[in-house]
Amino acid sequence: MASAEVTAEQFAERLMASALGAIDLLAIHLGDRLGWYRALAEHGGADAAELTGYAGGDQRYAREWLEQQAAAGILTVTAEGRFELPAGAAEVLTDPSSLNFLAPLARMLTTAAVQAPALVRAYRDGGGVGWSEFGADMREAQSDMNRPWFEQRLTTALNTVPEVATLLGRPGARAADIGCGGGWSAIALARAYPDLIVDGYDIDEPSVAMADRNAAAAGLSARARFHHADAATALGERVYDTLFAFECLHDLPYPVRMLAAMRRALRPGGTVLVMDEAVAPDFRAPADDIDRLMYGFSLLICLPDSRAHPDSAATGTVLRPSTLRHYAQEAGFTDIALLPITDFGFWRFYQLIP
Repeated sequence: MASAEVTAEQFAERLMASALGAIDLLAIHLGDRLGWYRALAEHGGADAAELTGYAGGDQRYAREWLEQQAAAGILTVTAEGRFELPAGAAEVLTDPSSLNFLAPLARMLTTAAVQAPALVRAYRDGGGVGWSEFGADMREAQSDMNRPWFEQRLTTALNTVPEVATLLGRPGARAADIGCGGGWSAIALARAYPDLIVDGYDIDEPSVAMADRNAAAAGLSARARFHHADAATALGERVYDTLFAFECLHDLPYPVRMLAAMRRALRPGGTVLVMDEAVAPDFRAPADDIDRLMYGFSLLICLPDSRAHPDSAATGTVLRPSTLRHYAQEAGFTDIALLPITDFGFWRFYQLIP
């Protein structure tokens, strides 16, 4: 059903609200990168001189930032003129273990905005903007966004599916983590299942180095092992009980090729699981907030990254179940099944049926 036509004034109000939101994101990025939110969370209220004394930075810029944050309703101001970060905002902006941690979201979108000239060229000429071009802020933000979900919820969610829990927990079990990024999914699996060995694969070398560091810090390097390689080739003759693709299939330029390689690497009785975006089953306009957010990621990051490769499938972030089913069947699977894992962030889980 078509929505009622909006007037010019109403659309102007919407655009103004969007501009204010964009300013908030950019300002949050500054506070996150400069460590100013963390200083406020640790030390309590501060003026510009105190804030820069705690965390560094230029005092005049700090004053402007503090006032903007208070004007936006993010910080509060005491009678003595000190600026405070409320507990709820502090969790969202400074606690990397919280499921509400969203400071990396501002980092991701700010980093994408930096690539605006390259994106315009790609949209005009049909090229792409590769993941490596977005730089460290993007890969670290992606890793930081997913970390609390993997650390706190992943294995609990998988244990609700008895077949998967049995495969992961059996003696000598082996799993593959395709597109492992910063390694938090593989580390969570290795921590939860003491007999499991996990091989993580990623084509982004800095991400693999980051995953190695994270596994070493967790004391799990012997069982969470990471490889700088295209898994579609590197899987080779290896055989796994379980193969995972956590929030990466929509990014892959050749998803059918990857799924076919995963199917070949699956031992009899094993399973392939895909975690991807929990978008609506079909296109809707207007859409809900999840679809709107995923279209944003697709426009600015995922689709341009995928199209940086020749003859890409160009899936985009909005990977609907029908598209995944098509890819799976092209790769030799019979069908896909939705796993009964709910309340898991922006994502849903699929099992691919051999």
